[in-house]
Amino acid sequence: MAPPNQPAPSYAPRQPQPAPSLSQQNTTMFPVVVLVVGWLLPGAGHFLIGKWVRALLLFAAILTMYVIGLLLSGKVYVPNTGDLMDMLGFAGQLGMGLLYLLARFFDWGAASVVNTLADYGTKFLVVAGLLNVISAIDAYSLANGRKASL
Repeated sequence: MAPPNQPAPSYAPRQPQPAPSLSQQNTTMFPVVVLVVGWLLPGAGHFLIGKWVRALLLFAAILTMYVIGLLLSGKVYVPNTGDLMDMLGFAGQLGMGLLYLLARFFDWGAASVVNTLADYGTKFLVVAGLLNVISAIDAYSLANGRKASL
């Protein structure tokens, strides 16, 4: 027996829920699109959700680090070298998305580090990729509603 101030439990069978509409399905796919686009092009995820200033600042910061890294003859890592540090560097640089593909396609950057400045350039390229991954995840969190928008 239920206490006097609580309603009695209902044992009615559950009604089937209607399938989500097309607009609801698009809403659930939107955060994934923001994540992928934000990874491919720095700042584009924030641009899609209407964070224009943040998108511009991220794009400028990541592109500047990318250009500085290439101008300092930073190493552009390739997959499957067998060295653990090279694989980690590749994973970090792959975070740049299309910028990494441009560097590989046009053979920008150095094949190996030959001086201290080139080592700094390599670090700029890896950090640019990692910052781009963080910004894409941030845009995903904002689009998903898990992070409060400021």
